[in-house]
Amino acid sequence: MKTGLKGKHFLCEQDWTNEELNTLMDVASALKMDNLLDTHKYDELLKNKTLFMLFFEESTRTRNAFECGITQLGGHGNYLTPKATQIDHGETPQDTIEVLSRMGHGLGMRNTLVGGHEYMQKLAKYSKIPIYNMQCDLWHPTQSIADLFTIKEKFHNELKGRKFVISWTSAGNYMRPLSMAQSLVTLMPRFGMDVTLAVPSKEFELMPEAMETARKNAEFYGSKFEVCNDMDAACEGADVVYAKGWGPIMAVGDDEKAGVEMINANPGWCVDSRRMALAKNTAIYMHCMPADRGIEVTDEVADSAQSVIYDEAENRMHTIKALMALTMGNIQSRR
Repeated sequence: MKTGLKGKHFLCEQDWTNEELNTLMDVASALKMDNLLDTHKYDELLKNKTLFMLFFEESTRTRNAFECGITQLGGHGNYLTPKATQIDHGETPQDTIEVLSRMGHGLGMRNTLVGGHEYMQKLAKYSKIPIYNMQCDLWHPTQSIADLFTIKEKFHNELKGRKFVISWTSAGNYMRPLSMAQSLVTLMPRFGMDVTLAVPSKEFELMPEAMETARKNAEFYGSKFEVCNDMDAACEGADVVYAKGWGPIMAVGDDEKAGVEMINANPGWCVDSRRMALAKNTAIYMHCMPADRGIEVTDEVADSAQSVIYDEAENRMHTIKALMALTMGNIQSRR
């Protein structure tokens, strides 16, 4: 178990070692059991602590997981937006975080626009309190750790050699960021899972840096990472089917119109009962939500016994509580 995580930022999973992430999982299990039994052992763990929640976009699961989590640990969450602060008027990341660091004890930020991760890095550079990536243009670490926690629960911590499929879907109403897929392909090989990335063509692959990190992690931890251009083939023998849409950003950049046209040119990439039948009988279906029902997944699958989407959503709160408990308590100056 790794101690000494107070004040540590969480901008990308790769910044934390496996030992540190396993510590977070252990703490999340304890907090979840406490919540289940309603024993209130940790109600004052973050008493009088303040979490700033800076959202450039709206949110359901992320905001409520953080806000409910900090409340249950005895603290308070301040909801912020660029418009409701001086950020929209041009205040720099340095000035913003220098001030907030003197008032609160942690800051989470969601910004999936191009440059979102770069902005978070600027905050972290000048921050005296931990910065949490609530999702940016590159990574979604608070979701991926909840996903990992859920998989560990469902397979009783026996992850070695499990086939994890992250598949693109034909969700074409807008271009979703790469962050979710990139977090999954880089994190899951570190815990022994064999990862298959399913995409219709090379244009829908992830950033070269993420692909290379996934390959290196798989090699280091003795697992596998492969790319498949056939969704049926990818689902065969899978233990986990995780299907979510994203835009062909590597091909079109931020050209929304061109990206949507490319997405719509590849219909039929949807998880239905036929594709789930290609996976193992014990396979689970996952999605970070919101899922486009009828486009990304059929109701039959989303509402089936194999679906763990609501467990996954609940685990956002437990893992986020563990993250805050480990990093926000008794903060010492970072400089």
